[in-house]
Amino acid sequence: MDGDTKRDVLRVENVAKRFGAVTALSDVNLRLGAGEVLGLIGDNGAGKSTLMKIICGFHRPDAGRILVDGEPVELKSVDHARSLGIDTVYQDLALVNELSVYHNMFLNREPVFLGRFLDNRKMRRLAREHLADMGVRIPSVDVQVAQLSGGQRQAIAVARSVYSQSRILLLDEPLAAMGAKEGALILDLVRDLKARGEVSILIIAHNYAQVLEVCDRVNLLQHGTITFDKETAKTSVQELTDLVVAEYRAARQGSAGPAGQ
Repeated sequence: MDGDTKRDVLRVENVAKRFGAVTALSDVNLRLGAGEVLGLIGDNGAGKSTLMKIICGFHRPDAGRILVDGEPVELKSVDHARSLGIDTVYQDLALVNELSVYHNMFLNREPVFLGRFLDNRKMRRLAREHLADMGVRIPSVDVQVAQLSGGQRQAIAVARSVYSQSRILLLDEPLAAMGAKEGALILDLVRDLKARGEVSILIIAHNYAQVLEVCDRVNLLQHGTITFDKETAKTSVQELTDLVVAEYRAARQGSAGPAGQ
């Protein structure tokens, strides 16, 4: 990647992780450029979520290293990763259904006055301004999150991470179980963030067409390592599908053994 604007903000080098006898990751090398959207695909159990949890500080790798802005870092916790600008939006979103949108936007980061009183007026104002700036449309910042659609809830979770000054955003299956309309809302939000170029995004997804639509590059995780790294403009849904299908068939033949062939 050439030029300062395309420098790598995140690098994963030779990362491995085991859980007892199970090898989740064996030798992962991954890079994420400034302002880039990288799609991460792979079958269930390929290690995608484990890799996400290592990058966000939830798990520590058994081997390898993480570099942020070219500097090696030993991520001690999720809070430590957040202090470096790395945040994750998981499928469960970590939203509190009974609280309002604006309270969720400032969850555990609530501004106060007189040292102890929640500044609800300030939270309402800032939440309205930020959501409007990001193009997130909801009925009101005063409604309970439980009253929002799945796409709106996902957008609130993403907006909260961006508002908290995240520079590297990890999205774990943000389009899972969403209809076309809901998914389009999130895809538009990712496009907007990419156009601004202020946040670098690593997104786990299963829909290859959506990956090609919003991502700059795509990585395929197989056997605990990255086996495919290509610009989305130079690949296709068919190529990605063929790679995964070939791996699935090879795994089935291997498990069947000579007697099953």
